[in-house]
Amino acid sequence: MSNKTLAILKPDCVRKNLIGKVISHIQDSGFKVRAMKMVKLTPDAAKGFYEVHKERPFFNDLITYMTSGPCVPIALEKENAVEDFRKLIGTTDPKKADEGTIRKLYAENIQENIVHGSDSDENAAKEINHFFSRKEILEINGW
Repeated sequence: MSNKTLAILKPDCVRKNLIGKVISHIQDSGFKVRAMKMVKLTPDAAKGFYEVHKERPFFNDLITYMTSGPCVPIALEKENAVEDFRKLIGTTDPKKADEGTIRKLYAENIQENIVHGSDSDENAAKEINHFFSRKEILEINGW
């Protein structure tokens, strides 16, 4: 069980001016922000990040969406971070997400679903390293 995960506030979140509201939900749920920045992904960067999905039929649409505007990657810390964050954001399809989850509250559809969350401790470490160098991450609790 890891104490870190990666969130990405996706381009639709930024476009809708929901960054502050979503971060408030995250912090109110006990997560600590250890690193955060706004970036505009290039197609190559998005393809590298989402390489695990390259054989899926939605891959090209995902890359187009993730490069459509700025996004905000955030390194988060909390005990049981990956599982707790996945519960907080809700399922990928906001129509099927539990009430009160970030996606239920703010997402439009399965593709424009506001936020990314790491799906495993192993992927959380890789994903955080994709966006942040060691010196960019606040050095607390052994990071």
